[in-house]
Amino acid sequence: MARYTLKVRRYKPENGGAPYWQQFDVDLDATLSVLDGVLQAKDREDGSLGVRCSCRAAICGSCGVKVNGRSTLACKTQIGEAHEFANRRAGRRSLPIVVEPMGNMPVIKDLITDMESTHWEKIRRVTPWLLPEGDPPEREYVVPAESMVDVTQSMACIQCGACVSACLSMEADPDFIGPAALAKAYRFVGDPRDSQQEERLHDLAEDPHGIYDCTHCFSCIDACPKGVAPMDQIMRLRRLAGHDHEIDDANNGRRHETAFVNIIEKKGTLDEAMLLQESYAQGWKGKLMPSMGAIKGLIGSIPTAIRGIRAGKMRSLPKLIPGVHHKLPDGGQEHVKRIYEHAEEHREELNLYIKGEGGDEEEADGE
Repeated sequence: MARYTLKVRRYKPENGGAPYWQQFDVDLDATLSVLDGVLQAKDREDGSLGVRCSCRAAICGSCGVKVNGRSTLACKTQIGEAHEFANRRAGRRSLPIVVEPMGNMPVIKDLITDMESTHWEKIRRVTPWLLPEGDPPEREYVVPAESMVDVTQSMACIQCGACVSACLSMEADPDFIGPAALAKAYRFVGDPRDSQQEERLHDLAEDPHGIYDCTHCFSCIDACPKGVAPMDQIMRLRRLAGHDHEIDDANNGRRHETAFVNIIEKKGTLDEAMLLQESYAQGWKGKLMPSMGAIKGLIGSIPTAIRGIRAGKMRSLPKLIPGVHHKLPDGGQEHVKRIYEHAEEHREELNLYIKGEGGDEEEADGE
């Protein structure tokens, strides 16, 4: 049994005051959870402390919070590990464990957030149910088991909202559909029983807050307690929309992605000055005879470029002049090109939620 200090962010709307911090000392075994600590503080010190929880086994997804700044489930985070993490950078053993409500969501009270507008409303936005073709069969739909492997990862989601809390894109654009809803969207886009795959992809690609609003920050992957990897599901949606269905979206998402890939393939590193041009006016023909959409897109990007220059991201000459880009040392660019060629030759979809080795089956065949 050890003593830990929890620093909890409190908010009591009935008092009309601003949020504030309150510390609680709790006595727990290091292997018990942060949720156990919060509940002990609620039971022994302040019964008004608000927290949402149910199963206490990382199944229901109710107890999503931020612990030491990281979005997670309070019941899945051991209090001893949280204490070590809080004090690791400080180099001492006296800092408290910081517990606060999830981000990107309105706070109702203390650690309880309103998930309706930022989570459930967006889940409903992606039509989270099957849309099969024709009349329903007399019994259940039967599909080969292997055809469902691709969606098992997204099916593991428990709707805890940790990925939404951690999402940097939602901080910048609250209207972004979000990682949880898009992972749910892939669960039905990838389902062989659904008949509206292309229509779903068109909808998500054309939405300015859809699949191309993700910035690849990996925060949702780090936050997810069930290994759903929402960003991977978003990339699968992009691949299906842009590569398989060739959806040329109005947001310029596909063209921007294509330009990025082509520059890496040719040069082995990103020429940022060329990226904007190639995204809107691809090739020499596109530059000599740009469309009105390309002209509007380039003009609309000027404020972003100015902000980049002011922030110091584009002060050097190689970042301002197309073709005069940064070179990697020691033949690094050729190495990147070889990696690209290898990736193109081995285009395999990996579902990281399904783990196992194929050796046993091969040995059985050999016998």
